[in-house]
Amino acid sequence: MTPSAPFAWTTATTMEKPHAPATERNREHILAALRRHFADRQRVLEIGSGTGQHAVHFAAALPHLSWQASDRPQNLPGIRLWLAEARLPNTPEPIAFDVNTPPTLSLRYDAIFSANTLHIMSWPEVERLFALFPALIAPGALFCCYGPFNYGGRFTSASNAQFDESLRQDDPRRGIRDFEAVDALARVAGMMLVEDAEMPANNRCITWRRTAT
Repeated sequence: MTPSAPFAWTTATTMEKPHAPATERNREHILAALRRHFADRQRVLEIGSGTGQHAVHFAAALPHLSWQASDRPQNLPGIRLWLAEARLPNTPEPIAFDVNTPPTLSLRYDAIFSANTLHIMSWPEVERLFALFPALIAPGALFCCYGPFNYGGRFTSASNAQFDESLRQDDPRRGIRDFEAVDALARVAGMMLVEDAEMPANNRCITWRRTAT
């Protein structure tokens, strides 16, 4: 699967949009990184769009991009509600994306974005995700990944250690990933590190570029 970060559904009616408060807290910091790296991009695939809040915010702020939201099938109705309300011209219909049953896509993207997904996925699923990149992205494409990471096998903060423990209590296959292990997967997929940027709340925004043909 390609799970997105946990989010809470509003309760007024079953048709209310899903809402994740953390998405609004982190989006401006992520946007600053995307402005740097995606200025010359055209087609972005967001993997694990979750509620759809990031898709709407980033597509509105970066109108030169076609922002393709994706997630597991059960999350697509909530994403559609956000896209329908925003009525942006650069957000096509969201698509189902699951690393265990990957879709056959008709085009290759020049950028991929994903937020708070690697620690929700099992490690074999993270491996499958990176193995898909050569078929998903063109040479020179960028992958921008936001979320917490460990370095040298160590947590960067006490709060990240507590978060990791809570993840593993929910599902022992989950957990904050080691940067070095993820970077090794990227290199096998023909990608090189471009930037590892510090973000608030002990998160990172890491960008790789595909160099292989």
